[in-house]
Amino acid sequence: MRREQRWTRLSEWRVMGSLQRFSLCFSWKRILCIFFLPVILSGFAPRVKDKEDLIFANAQLQPAQYSMFNWSHLTPLKLTDRSVGLQTESRVGSKPYFTLGGHKFLIFGGSIHYFRVPREYWRDRLLKLKACGFNTLTTYVPWNLHEPQRGKFDFSGNLDLEAFVLMAAEIGLWVILRPGPYICSEMDLGGLPSWLLQDPKMILRTTYKGFVEAVNKYFDHLISRVVPLQYRKRGPIIAVQVENEYGSFAEDKDYMPYIQKALLERGIVELLMTSDDAKHMLKGYIEGVLATINMNTFQINDFKQLSQVQRNKPIMVMEFWVGWFDTWGGKHMIKNAEDVEDTVSKFITSEISFNVYMFHGGTNFGFMNGATYFGKHRGVVTSYDYDAVLTEAGDYTEKYFKLRKLFGSVVAVHLPPLPKLSPKAEYPAVKPSLYLPLWDVLQYLNKPVISHTPVNMESLPINNGNGQSYGLVLYETFICCGGSLLANVQDTAQVFLNEKNIGFLGDGIKKLNIPKIRECQLLRILVENQGRVNFSWKIQDQRKGLTGSVTIDNIPLNGFIIYSLEMTMSFFERLRSATWKPVLKNYSGPAFYLGTLKAGSSPKDTFLRLLNWNYGFVFINGRNLGRYSIIGPQETLYLPGTWLHPRDNEIILFEKRKSGSYIQTIDEPKL
Repeated sequence: MRREQRWTRLSEWRVMGSLQRFSLCFSWKRILCIFFLPVILSGFAPRVKDKEDLIFANAQLQPAQYSMFNWSHLTPLKLTDRSVGLQTESRVGSKPYFTLGGHKFLIFGGSIHYFRVPREYWRDRLLKLKACGFNTLTTYVPWNLHEPQRGKFDFSGNLDLEAFVLMAAEIGLWVILRPGPYICSEMDLGGLPSWLLQDPKMILRTTYKGFVEAVNKYFDHLISRVVPLQYRKRGPIIAVQVENEYGSFAEDKDYMPYIQKALLERGIVELLMTSDDAKHMLKGYIEGVLATINMNTFQINDFKQLSQVQRNKPIMVMEFWVGWFDTWGGKHMIKNAEDVEDTVSKFITSEISFNVYMFHGGTNFGFMNGATYFGKHRGVVTSYDYDAVLTEAGDYTEKYFKLRKLFGSVVAVHLPPLPKLSPKAEYPAVKPSLYLPLWDVLQYLNKPVISHTPVNMESLPINNGNGQSYGLVLYETFICCGGSLLANVQDTAQVFLNEKNIGFLGDGIKKLNIPKIRECQLLRILVENQGRVNFSWKIQDQRKGLTGSVTIDNIPLNGFIIYSLEMTMSFFERLRSATWKPVLKNYSGPAFYLGTLKAGSSPKDTFLRLLNWNYGFVFINGRNLGRYSIIGPQETLYLPGTWLHPRDNEIILFEKRKSGSYIQTIDEPKL
């Protein structure tokens, strides 16, 4: 209890259970002091500039309460005896529970994905996780980002998994690792690399030979990095999850034991877990592995389902969804903070370990977003704010302060002080002065593919035989007559005769009437991958671009020139040497627009707002911030200050439809 508090007793949570009430005994003088002290002190309080600062200031003054748990000695830097890791115990007369180093332990977990947060902000987000009262970090590991081409692994920069895990340990957090190979996470193909789809017989998430061979090679590299980070190797990793939510898929009874064995054979010695919702838990369970449950709210019946799978084991909620993700054209999803607080409170009083998904969602920078398919393909938006405990930009929320107050009432030590809010800024609006139509840019792309028939994105003979993972593909061929064009596109396509847009294909639309033409013209089909489905059996059918033949009046077209538009950093470097044109007042069609964002001498986080633009992507100094769309719900794009240069910054929009006017910046998001 803080020394400055004048009351002698507060309501206290007893160990794992009921609320013990104490009577308050005050003299009339003390009562008067309590009533008038806030009035007196208010004259000395600092003025708070805005609402966020007010929330921050109030949170710092919340009184601590009597405690239930004392884990001050159970931190990665303080716990020296590592002979016994995270284990489950069950004794007569008590509920089953976890122990860590032989000490009773309740997991207060929160999810942060290192690959969705600029590396420069990792420490800030982890400190905020610790300051809220959490003791454990959970994170997925995305295979598609770490092995973008077969045998070429990337664990550098923003993908430095080891640095992220070690930073968590330094801050005092344990880690539960979720290495997949499939992770879902609303990522493209659930985190699986698209080059797997080059095999026409591929069956993902099964013991199909081509899949498990690729998994083995990936695990050989990944797990060798993970092994030294385990608890018994004096690292912070206390548990590892086997695959992810396989019960919802469950097409191969041998698959989950295979992945379990693959982890064990490569040196994983810590507690293994599975993760499923209550409905599919029986299908995802593996003998000898702790089953955990995912849920939206506290449901007694769901726990009964778990008890059918395993008895005399502590309950772990691997994913308590404190919010949800958004898809383009849908509504922005939110969840009531009081409901979140109530559910977490019930977890604690019921001796249930839990992981908040998401503590901090971050951003689907670039093309990493996945998609849903429920009769219609819908891409996940760029923001992965998730209505999480921290905002996309790392700011505090009502959920954060409610959970911090709750955790502060049940732990024995004072919580760390709150890290300062990261400043936000508004910059002068940018009016692009130069542009390049897509047709003028083709010469700056890599050498096109010449093919008799269309080739889907993943099967293009580029990138050392690994195909194209993300972005757009332009298909060109000459036609000499009109008629009914039939093509299967994934996901959406603009169709042009020379440079004139004549229609759209995709989202179930496969036919388009080509008007009569007097002479041969260039048919152009610009196809965009809007994100591969990340959940369900639909992941097997996620090849992008033109998939199959293209016909006019049932006559196949051939002789295609195929351009890959991956929008990489090297592409934008080449684009700087192009001869840009002054922007026209109104231009319709796909084009690049160039402007300068002036960020001053000390760049800060900001949010881009593209009010008069339609659909496309934003690139800052060559970095892909992600997709924007007029259909919403997301209206702004998060721009981390750490990605800005002092003063001048190159900003390029690839607008697919029609030019806009200004690019605005504001100091708060509109989601």
